[in-house]
Amino acid sequence: MNPSARKTFNEKFNDEKYSQFLDKLNNGLREPVPFRVAETPVFLTADFRDKLIAAGNDIVDTILRPDFKELTERAIPDFWRVANENDHPHFIALDFGICKDEQGNIVPKLIELQGFPSLYGFQVHLGDTYQEVYDLPGDETIFFDGLNKESYLDLLKKTILGPYLSDEVVLMDVNAPEQKTAVDFYLTQKYIGTPVVSLSDLIQDGKKLYYMAGDEKKLIKRIYNRLIFDEIAGDPEVFTKVADIRQPLEVEWITHPNWFYRISKFTMPFLTGDYIPKTQFLHQLEQIPADLENYVLKPLFSFAGQGVIIDISKEDLEAITDPENWILQQKVNYEPVVQSPEGGVKAEIRLLYLWPDGDEKPTLAINLARLSRGKMIGVRYNKDFNWVGGTIAFMPR
Repeated sequence: MNPSARKTFNEKFNDEKYSQFLDKLNNGLREPVPFRVAETPVFLTADFRDKLIAAGNDIVDTILRPDFKELTERAIPDFWRVANENDHPHFIALDFGICKDEQGNIVPKLIELQGFPSLYGFQVHLGDTYQEVYDLPGDETIFFDGLNKESYLDLLKKTILGPYLSDEVVLMDVNAPEQKTAVDFYLTQKYIGTPVVSLSDLIQDGKKLYYMAGDEKKLIKRIYNRLIFDEIAGDPEVFTKVADIRQPLEVEWITHPNWFYRISKFTMPFLTGDYIPKTQFLHQLEQIPADLENYVLKPLFSFAGQGVIIDISKEDLEAITDPENWILQQKVNYEPVVQSPEGGVKAEIRLLYLWPDGDEKPTLAINLARLSRGKMIGVRYNKDFNWVGGTIAFMPR
């Protein structure tokens, strides 16, 4: 981490400044941001930034393998398989913990990955707000690959809209206005014009989908999909009440829902490299490791850390009835590298890629960061702490 940038920031920081930051962040939004935003951004050195880029490149190379779909076919649950899958994901998110290796070097370690969009709109607004309120140096950026705000938004627009008009593409989630990520939905609408709709707003007529814009019924040509099927899995009859989006409809998906499963924890056992923790499918485990305390057990088909067993025993492994749906992953130990007024804080960096149709490979575009003092990264593990929550990393241009 960049010690000089951290020292300068901390010397100028006070609670009044943080209050100003939150006021500025929420100003003009439909609703205040519903999750905790950290007091500080993360400041990366050029060296650590380059390690992140190299780690991401290795993972993207695996996704680009010609047999990647064949490798990940089992990842897609039959009930949630959606027709008309395309040939690549439009969004890739890679989560890296900031750790220390055996030689004492600060390194990224892959935690999870997903072929699904993240806060591509909100992070722009967040970065702008940190920059303005805290008067951060102009030679620091939140973007990769030489992008700036204008060229980034152009790439985002190219990815989501493609050849279509903004009112022909809808951003869709289940009960979209009520989601914690709705702040991102409406900022995306502000930046590129995509209407925000809920699953129940989709009107099916034959193989076509429509939505209502006031009194006008409009044809949907693309869905910018923010729906995670886990959120509707509790209702097996859901598609008798709303449009059955699994059918071969005349609509494009950005990104297609099947990629949520293909690029996920399921992919981890196929990855290798210095920044990848050793990971195996539980059913392929030949011998239980003697040092189980250095491993974590994860269900393949869950999200937001649900079902993860951190402190595992031999009995935990033997109790699993569907080992093909679990992975055993070498535990990653976060290093508390972000110095707060009250001590070190752990951090995670999410690399966010955009892959518009027509491009040969994805572009690393922007990032998201999270700070934690709890046992795991995430809101539910960090209640009542300060200097934790969602943030963003700045790095040298």
